[in-house]
Amino acid sequence: MTASPEEFFSVDGLNVSYGRVHVLQDVTFTAGVEPLGMVGRNGMGKSTLVKAIAGMLPVQSGSIRFQGRDLTGRQPYQITRAGIGYVPQGRRIFPSLTVHEHLTMVGARKTQLWNVDSVYELFPRLFERRRNGGGELSGGEQQMLAIGRALLSNPRLLVMDEPSEGLAPAVVEHLAEVLRSLVAGGQAVLLVEQNLKFVADLCDRILVMVNGRIAADVLATDLAEDEELQNRYLGVV
Repeated sequence: MTASPEEFFSVDGLNVSYGRVHVLQDVTFTAGVEPLGMVGRNGMGKSTLVKAIAGMLPVQSGSIRFQGRDLTGRQPYQITRAGIGYVPQGRRIFPSLTVHEHLTMVGARKTQLWNVDSVYELFPRLFERRRNGGGELSGGEQQMLAIGRALLSNPRLLVMDEPSEGLAPAVVEHLAEVLRSLVAGGQAVLLVEQNLKFVADLCDRILVMVNGRIAADVLATDLAEDEELQNRYLGVV
């Protein structure tokens, strides 16, 4: 039986500040197991939200619930154990560690769905580059490694922050194909992006964040085809 959005993942009245700057203002939404996108211009609070979900930032008020559990205020490792994988903006790859060291340090067991071998199957390029240091990888290869590393926790929900940032169009398309295959296999995804086309190709539903609030909850097709709506919320037309 498919869980309702409220039962799977929800954010309710979330408030987060940096010092005196009130960044997230009563952010509220629910998500089911279907891929959910979030778009918005730079500085609107998207990355702050993702970091709060991942336990990287303290929450002033509100709640974050996942599969019936309240994760508000939990430590990052506790959130990971609860089933939320985090792919950070900028990849955060260690330059001096090899690809294989990045993947083996997570400690995934061979009996799990995602282990080092299955990550290499998903990203054959990482197997080819397994002895290379993180600093020797291209941007696309680093993003593959960041995704593979997150998958090794065998997350029920994969939260991704700007995964297409700085990547060539061909690499972005390859990344989109990989994400489509993950979703087809049942992986739940929260995809936070500026690239509307990238999000709309993967998600049927998109949240729009403006000035720390959810300004719209729309169908991807409606936003992708409506230039007036894009101009109002994203200023991209």
